[in-house]
Amino acid sequence: MNDQYTELYEILGYKFKNTDLLREALTHPSLEGNSNYQRLEFVGDRVLGLAIAAWMYEIHPNVDEGGLASRHTNLVRREACVKVATDLNLGKFLHMAKSSEDTGGRNRDTILSDACESIIGAIYLDANYTVADDFIRKNWKDLAYNVKVAQRDAKTKLQENVQSKGKTIPIYTVIDRTGPDHEPIFTISVRVADEGEEIAKGRSKREAEQQAATQMLARLENN
Repeated sequence: MNDQYTELYEILGYKFKNTDLLREALTHPSLEGNSNYQRLEFVGDRVLGLAIAAWMYEIHPNVDEGGLASRHTNLVRREACVKVATDLNLGKFLHMAKSSEDTGGRNRDTILSDACESIIGAIYLDANYTVADDFIRKNWKDLAYNVKVAQRDAKTKLQENVQSKGKTIPIYTVIDRTGPDHEPIFTISVRVADEGEEIAKGRSKREAEQQAATQMLARLENN
């Protein structure tokens, strides 16, 4: 048995039956030619979303749909996954190319968040939903009982702003995508009728869209 995995089993509170699945969950896309965590991240994201939604419904019986959605948003967002991954010290156990490690990959928020979701996906597939749900409730407990109502993000604020003026909703366009597949940089523009466009970059489409929306909001306020 791999001593590194033995330590990880103790940290996770779960011992994998299929160690190949665990290795895949811990493998960064920079290791070309190896199965990496992206597919498991996809699964884990969905499992986390369902588990948190049911949990919020359970512990907030008097909160309406909007309040549940707001809390859900804060608990499944990248920052929450990064906190859990950091608490579990997942970065230590990741398999990645030396080039990614040398640039701080083990401590990068995007990688830690992805790894956290991939571990959830792997636990779900190796065991079942109940075990994955138990893992989530154990590691999200402090976050869940102290979650704040999410603030409206820049894209939502921008859409509300332009619609209140009778304009069509903002249009987001991917202008460019550079960098390797595991560390892409997106360039995205947002255009509002009669207001021109703003362009921003980010490590994900969401990040770039939010930044572009923030810039457009600033322009509208200055006008």
